[in-house]
Amino acid sequence: MHRGKAGVQPWEDNVLSLIADAANAADTGALMSGAKTNVTSEKLLERILASLDDDKAEDIVQIDLRGKSSIGDFMIVCSGRSSRQVAAIAEKLVQRLKEEFGISVRLEGQEAGDWVLIDTGDVVVHVFRPEVREFYQLEKMWLPNQAAVGQAKG
Repeated sequence: MHRGKAGVQPWEDNVLSLIADAANAADTGALMSGAKTNVTSEKLLERILASLDDDKAEDIVQIDLRGKSSIGDFMIVCSGRSSRQVAAIAEKLVQRLKEEFGISVRLEGQEAGDWVLIDTGDVVVHVFRPEVREFYQLEKMWLPNQAAVGQAKG
């Protein structure tokens, strides 16, 4: 799935593969592994946001998906300053969720560190390097009016 542009960035193939993997997992209902506890999506969201804040994630955007999509109740999009920080943010989040709630989550893309997807079943978290996030502009898909205002150029 190439856009037909010459000079494809090295991270683009990894990200496109990640998107395809996530779509396949959603189609098969295999987004969450392990037993699900009785934690609410709101409580899970609260803990995820705290974890991202603790690890200095930047530009955190929370999107309410209830009534809009069956992929989950909430989506979070945020950035790390480097591939290393992106991978570390994701790793710590997964660790905290397992320790505090006893849940195992689906994690994709951590090796490359360009775009990591963490899917808890109720909350989907996307952690990007800034340039990858800017390229895909995932927020525009879910918050077209708000994202367009934030992205407006003078």
